Amino acid sequence: MKAGFYTIMAAQFFSSLADNALLIAAIALLMQSHEPEWMTPLLKLFFIVSYVMLAPLVGAFADSMPKGRVMFITNTIKIVGCAMMFFSIHPLLAYAVVGLGAAAYSPAKYGILTELLPPQQLVVANGWIEGLTVASIILGTLAGGALISPTVSGMLLSIDVPMLDTTIDTAAEAAIAVTISGYAIAAAFNLYIPDTGVDHRIPHRNPVYLFEEFAHCVKLLWKDKLGQISLATTTLFWGAGATLQFIVLKWAETALNLPLSQASMLQGVTAVGIAMGAVAAAKFVALKDAPRVIPLGMFMGLGVIGMVFVRDIYIAIAMLIAIGALAGFFVVPMNALLQHRGHILMGAGHSIAVQNFNENISVLTMLGIYALMIRYDLPIYTVIVLFGLFVAGAMFMVRKRHLGNAAREDLSRLIGADEQH
Repeated sequence: MKAGFYTIMAAQFFSSLADNALLIAAIALLMQSHEPEWMTPLLKLFFIVSYVMLAPLVGAFADSMPKGRVMFITNTIKIVGCAMMFFSIHPLLAYAVVGLGAAAYSPAKYGILTELLPPQQLVVANGWIEGLTVASIILGTLAGGALISPTVSGMLLSIDVPMLDTTIDTAAEAAIAVTISGYAIAAAFNLYIPDTGVDHRIPHRNPVYLFEEFAHCVKLLWKDKLGQISLATTTLFWGAGATLQFIVLKWAETALNLPLSQASMLQGVTAVGIAMGAVAAAKFVALKDAPRVIPLGMFMGLGVIGMVFVRDIYIAIAMLIAIGALAGFFVVPMNALLQHRGHILMGAGHSIAVQNFNENISVLTMLGIYALMIRYDLPIYTVIVLFGLFVAGAMFMVRKRHLGNAAREDLSRLIGADEQH
């Protein structure tokens, strides 16, 4: 691999690490401000909204200048959003600014790989990027929980800088200050990402044209017999995964009597399971067999319902690893299938934009419904059962649709019988 690739990996790792640590710190800030519980899932909703609203535009922005510069600018936007939390700006609005930076950062970090590396190295490169992202989710979540814990926050707050009043007086504020340093490190790495020399003049700057082209791509992928199945699966997965993050926090508080600093670590446990499932899928599932993993989504939904019977922390850890493993094993092949069909139908860049758009609409919708459930004091056990039944039922309908498509058309020829993921 070229040296620039490792610089990109380092920048992505620290930026994603800070994203996940900041979520825990922002939740603590809401709790510190005595905001109602239903606002907690809205943090993620406000973060994601830019991914949906700006989906047709961020790709063009990422292509308008060297990708390293784009990543530096967007990391700076994240720092601004982070800093806003110190100036009496509501955490939801501040986190939305961080999300704005993240939405514009995403196409740049993937797009530069195709500019920097030869095609035969792209699969390995994407594997490294995804692996580091999973690692940053786990470590960032654990770091966020540690930073707001009494022990670590006490040490941070005890640091006294002579002749400087930082106005940092709480555990949440100390955690946010440390998180800013994560974004700053990522921004420093961005400065050393090489210019690949690619022509950055984009063919169309008219926003109307960009929106029309994007709408055409969305329609094209949803009409494709394999594209619609893989897109429906990954869309459901990411919406369910984002909602499960907050369900686990609330469930850990209610069923296991864990404070936020310890409950957040269970999110990391789930991510470990996802990583295990993803590795197994990469080893054992070929691209042509991807649709066969759809039933695992139903089992995942039913497995979530089992959480209502758990009161022991060790059983909880084992169950969350199992749920994560099921999720990782079924989403990785479906994601590969979606990228394969998207590349053939419209090209990789447009395909990723369509995928991000649909997945984040799912996140917005499911988090909004969850927030309403908490707003009207629905018991967390009822929420878990409804959530599990919805996931299992939706995956059942996806499988039924796929079997219907397969009965009417030979779908194996669309994939290619000899294709391997």
